[in-house]
Amino acid sequence: MAEALLHDAAHRPTTPIPRGAPLLARLQGVIVPGLLVALWEGVVRAGWIAPHLLPPPSELVSTVSDLLQSGDIFTHIGVSSLRVGVGFGIGAFLALGVGALVGLSRRAEALLDPTFQAIRAIPSLAWVPLLLLWLGIDEAPKITLIAIGAFFPVYLNFTAGIQNVDRKLVEVGHIYGLTGWRLVQRIFIPAALPNLFTGLRSGLSLAWMFLVAAELIAASKGLGYLLNDGRETGRADLVIVAIIVLALLGKLSDSLLRGLEHRLLRWRDTFNTRQA
Repeated sequence: MAEALLHDAAHRPTTPIPRGAPLLARLQGVIVPGLLVALWEGVVRAGWIAPHLLPPPSELVSTVSDLLQSGDIFTHIGVSSLRVGVGFGIGAFLALGVGALVGLSRRAEALLDPTFQAIRAIPSLAWVPLLLLWLGIDEAPKITLIAIGAFFPVYLNFTAGIQNVDRKLVEVGHIYGLTGWRLVQRIFIPAALPNLFTGLRSGLSLAWMFLVAAELIAASKGLGYLLNDGRETGRADLVIVAIIVLALLGKLSDSLLRGLEHRLLRWRDTFNTRQA
C-alpha cells in the first residue's frame, strides 16, 4: 500500500495549475469550521446544551457587535498584538544568537543545552509568581513571559537545523575557501532556514498561548483580560469570543510567516513545492 502511494506521488502528472486553484484550496478550509458552527447552533437550539454554558453562534454575533460598537475589541486586540509582537521578537532574537552558538560549538552545547532543556519543561503559569516578584505588575513581566514561550521552539529548531547541515556542503565550502562568518552565511544559514521557519512558526504559536498566562498578571486590557473578565462575570459569550479572536489572530500571523517562508525558500525542490 505504501509503495503504491509513493509511486502515485512520484508520477503525478505535472499539469498547469488552474488560476482559481489557490482560492479553491483556501475555501476548502472553511468547510469544517462551517459544519461545526452549524452543528453547534443546532445542538444548542435543540436544548441539548444550556445556552448559558455554550451560547449559540447567533448570540455570539450580538456580543461581537456590542464590542465593535464600543470599540473595546480593537483596544484588546491592539494591546495583545503589541505584547505578542514585542515578546516574540525578543525571544526569537535571543534564540537565534544562542541557537547559533550551541549549534556551531560542541563545548557550548555541553555547557548550555542541558540547562535550557530543564528550563523548557517549566509550565508557563509557574513563571508568573516569580516574574511578579522580580519585575512588578507592569508590561515587563508580561513581555518576558511571552519571550520565554517564543524562545525555546526557535532555539531548538535552529540548533537542530545547524547541526543537521550536510557535512558534504561544509566540505565544499572549505574547498571554495569559505571560513568563519562567510561559511556560516553561505552554507549554514541557508541550509538551516527550513528548520528556522518551523521554529519561528511554533514560537509564534506559543507566544499567543503564553499571552493568556501573561495577561493574568494584573492586566486591565487585552484578550487574556477579556477571558478572565468573562469568567468572573459568568459570561460564556465573552470567553468564547475572546477564544475565537485569539484563534483568528494566531492563524493570521502564522499565515503571514508562512507566506514569508515560501517567498524566501522558493529555491527548495521538495515534495511540497512540486507542481501539481
